[in-house]
Amino acid sequence: MNRREAMRGLGMGAASLSLSRVGLSRVGLARARVAASDRLTVACIGVGSQGLRVMLDMLRLAEVQVVAVCDVNRGSSDYLDWGPNELRDKVRQTLQDPAWGANLPGPTAGRETAKEIVNAFYAKDAGKADYKGCAAYEDFRELLAKEHDLDAVIVSTPDHWHAPIAIAAMRAGKHVYSQKPMAHNVWECREMARVAKETGRATQVSIFNSDSTASRQVRELLGSGVIGSIRSIDIWSKRASSFWKQGLATPTQADAVPDGLNWDLWLGPAPSRPFNRAYLPFVWRAWYDFGCGALGDMGEYGLDTISRAVGLQAADRIEASTTDRFPECYPIASSIHFHFAQTASEPARPKGLPNDAPMGTGGEGVIYTGDHGRVMTAYMGENPRVIAADGKVTLPYGAPVTTDAPFRADRPEWGGSASGADTAHFLEWVEACHGGPAARASYAYEAPIVETLLLGCIAVRTHEVLDWDAENFRFAEGSQQATALLKPAYRSPYGL
Repeated sequence: MNRREAMRGLGMGAASLSLSRVGLSRVGLARARVAASDRLTVACIGVGSQGLRVMLDMLRLAEVQVVAVCDVNRGSSDYLDWGPNELRDKVRQTLQDPAWGANLPGPTAGRETAKEIVNAFYAKDAGKADYKGCAAYEDFRELLAKEHDLDAVIVSTPDHWHAPIAIAAMRAGKHVYSQKPMAHNVWECREMARVAKETGRATQVSIFNSDSTASRQVRELLGSGVIGSIRSIDIWSKRASSFWKQGLATPTQADAVPDGLNWDLWLGPAPSRPFNRAYLPFVWRAWYDFGCGALGDMGEYGLDTISRAVGLQAADRIEASTTDRFPECYPIASSIHFHFAQTASEPARPKGLPNDAPMGTGGEGVIYTGDHGRVMTAYMGENPRVIAADGKVTLPYGAPVTTDAPFRADRPEWGGSASGADTAHFLEWVEACHGGPAARASYAYEAPIVETLLLGCIAVRTHEVLDWDAENFRFAEGSQQATALLKPAYRSPYGL
């Protein structure tokens, strides 16, 4: 009996538990409407805190069946919460179990935790005492070799593993949903898009604002010509100094590798180095070998809306200035200029904006400068304000924006999590996996955006002006160091 046959009875039993509006009985009823043979079988590769969050969202989709999880960490309670008990409470809500994790000392994730959650969810959803349909793996290569009845994978690993896993999965015939940034170096952007086209696999990057209400409104506003032709765009984020730890000296001592963590496999294609708590958990993004800094964290979100609004491709000239540089870690702050045309401007407070009104929202934002005025928004396009050339603010500061409703009456099982509004983004990918239209944030669309961001990462590291010849994949002007960073060496046997 294969897994699909075993799944046919799942969710068909009576769901008589007394649950809230987000209850599992709702999920079971929705699941019963989707034939088991039509559900997308998914493996979640990387089930740390962010991967676990995505997995929990996927569990609540009747169109999806999570059949396997994979992580180099067996499990630990030292992950990051977005708020007090945020991760624990999301698990409790998903399982409808207010006691889950009561004895855990902190935010808990890893492959055994993820497996336990999946099995508990499907057992409760089906009204059964037990369910053992989810497998757990330490190595994604073993997963791809053994899970023959698998349709797709979700990649939620650190940045340096995105491309190797995604490409291996596509070559194994699996569709892929992966975290941002899409890739860790410029060559990987091209390669991921090429392999997706070559294999015909459906792909999606976790750019949930790719078709958000705010993003659409910005596109419509700029397309209306209210400020004329766009000459420059300024976008800023405080993540490098207020959220991520950056500007760190390389550790000189080794810490003991935590029990249950395969450190060599976590390093994968990156150069070998001793384990240190300066790398895990959470702070890995700051290090050149593992992440792309705050630019990789937030850049693809912001540039996605900008690209759709004004039609940008890869930049042709990139330059950066930064605070003090570090040998292996991104700096505390940087200013990066991407040149797409001949005009450019420095970020400046728009004339006419009240003195007591902050620029952007929460220390982040975007300014579009055109021939006849400016548009200023929050980082992902929320709350647009039009500032005319004469200084008149034609839309009041903080004008309300219609937001995506997190609920749909016909799909109550989606529930009320903070990511409920992202469900359409997930289902867009699911539909693409079944042969529907390509997802908006596919590898083909995102590759030029991420290429630009990663060229910015190179400029931050080298402090030089880089003239980029996108057609020939080379720097018309740039050092050998910059050229080497386009495609760094991979540690054997973890290359592409």
